[in-house]
Formats: sequence, C-alpha cells, structure tokens
Amino acid sequence: MTATAARPPTRTLTKRQQQRLVRGALYVVFVAALAALVAVADWETTRRNFFNAELARQMFPDVLTIAARNTLLYTILAFSFGLAFGLLLALMRLSSVAPYRWLATIYIEIFRGLPALLTIFLVGIGIPIAFGTRWPTLVTITLGLGIVAAAYMAETIRAGIEGVPKGQMEAARSLGMSYSWAMASIIIPQGFRIIIPPLTNELVLLIKDTSLLFVIGTTPATKELTKFGRDLLNTNANATPLIVVGAVYLMITIPLTQLVRVLERRNARSR
Repeated sequence: MTATAARPPTRTLTKRQQQRLVRGALYVVFVAALAALVAVADWETTRRNFFNAELARQMFPDVLTIAARNTLLYTILAFSFGLAFGLLLALMRLSSVAPYRWLATIYIEIFRGLPALLTIFLVGIGIPIAFGTRWPTLVTITLGLGIVAAAYMAETIRAGIEGVPKGQMEAARSLGMSYSWAMASIIIPQGFRIIIPPLTNELVLLIKDTSLLFVIGTTPATKELTKFGRDLLNTNANATPLIVVGAVYLMITIPLTQLVRVLERRNARSR
C-alpha cells in the first residue's frame, strides 16, 4: 500500500485581515473613481462657470454687508420670537389645565405639519390681503419664520423640561419654593442645558430657511444671501455667485456646530 500524501492545511484569513482587505479594496475603488473624474472633467469650463474670480470679487463687500447681515438679522429676530413663544407653548403643553394643553397641541401639530413656505405666504401675503393691511418687513419676517420655529422649539423645550429628574422639583418644593418659582429658577434652566444641541440645530435651520423669504418680496437693501446670489446668477448666467453664497453660509453655520460640541463637552464635565 502506498502512503497517501498529507494535504497541506488550508489557511484562513483572520477577521482583522479580512477587514484590512475590504478596506484596501474600498480605497482602491475611491482612488480609481477620483482618477476617472480628474481625467474626464473639463476643468477650464468648470472654473469659468463655478469659480470665476472676477465675478466673485464683484460680490464683495455687498455679500457680507447687505446679504449676510440681513440673513443674520432675520435669523436672530425669528429665533428670539420662536424661543419665547416656544417656551410658552411648552409650558402650556405641560399644564394641568386641559384647554391650555389642547390649544398648544393643536398649534404645534398644525405648524409642524405645514410647509414653512406656506406659512410665510400666509403671514406675508394672505393676512395682509384678507385684512387690507401691511406689516413692516421685519415684523412679517419675524412672524413668518418664528411661528414655525416656535412649534418645533416647543417640543424640544418640553422634552428638555421632562428630562430633568423629578427629584429636582420635589427637592425645591420641600424647601418651600412655589411651583412657578421652582420651574423658573431650577427646572427650566436645567432643561435648557439639556437641549442646547437641538436648539442650535434649529438656529442653523432658521439660517437656511431665510432663503424662503423671497416670496414676500425684497428690495436691494433687504435681500438675504440666497436671493442675492440668485439675482447675480440670473444676471451673469454664471454659477459663481451660488458658490460664494454657499461659502458664506458655511462660514456662519460651521462655527455654530463647533460651538455646540464645546458646550456639550463642558456640560458633560460639569455633570
């Protein structure tokens, strides 16, 4: 009888080796796609139509002193109104008085369900036509954006208040504080510390929602960033204004998101 030759043991890849292999393949695909894009793109046409330096220079300083300033002003006004009204709605939602809860719930459900553009139409055009009156531009903008923002902020604030441990209220009442004073001095401040990130997200959304204000009409002095860039796009048949406006938006929003992370870390350390 002849001895059967021993078969060499099969070598299997470890889980880490498999992960490295998959990751390497993904890198190869990414580099190949990037190389193909570089090879087929018409960079001169792209530069001329999206990154026209001369047209971009012509946008300054108006893009900052008029468009960006107006965008920030409208955002601050709408956010302030939305925060104050949203706090009131949140307290109504938490109230033991049923009609207050019902009213707040109906408001929140309606204005969270309606498009922001429709609300701006209603406040800026529908109500003035119906009542034969016209509000100042800043009032229209504040209400148009703030009414919707208040509905979202109300739910955020309510969640923050409910996230405070119930023992905080019980401890305050045991010290002789009234319910209202305990809410104002202890519960609401702690609730706001919890909801800083979502409130900042709402602020960023409001900055972007100012682009909807074109429907109520603007003048050269009241243009916000998107309207400013779109008018230049139509005039010059060039997309560079949109790139510049987008860069300005990012200059505003990215620091806000970074600020949120700093605040979150500080709150975590304090807790």
